[in-house]
Amino acid sequence: MTSVLVVDDEDQIRLVIREALEQAGYAVEEARDGKEGLERYRTNPADVVLMDILMPDQDGLESIVALRREFPGVRVIAMTGGSNIVGGMNFLEVAKMLGARRTLRKPFGIDALLNAVAAEAAI
Repeated sequence: MTSVLVVDDEDQIRLVIREALEQAGYAVEEARDGKEGLERYRTNPADVVLMDILMPDQDGLESIVALRREFPGVRVIAMTGGSNIVGGMNFLEVAKMLGARRTLRKPFGIDALLNAVAAEAAI
């Protein structure tokens, strides 16, 4: 069974994503921020990581860098509802430059979520 680690500081978003992924047959773990996500990945690596960008403590961009440094083959899908710009680029573009393989802009549909996870799980 393909495993997915969902890292997002919003409980409701994690719940909706968890339910959608579990109904599709995925094993799901959750983390509330980047630090917790990194700790969970270290103890139980997932096949795919869904990483929110805007979170307290350790944001998604920092977390992607840390994950890629320790686990170069990690498959990360970055997601955000924020439209903030960093150095003239949006957060999702920056996430891709840092190693995210795919991106999702919130709010996204369940089909988009399942398609992104399935594409990464198949690699």
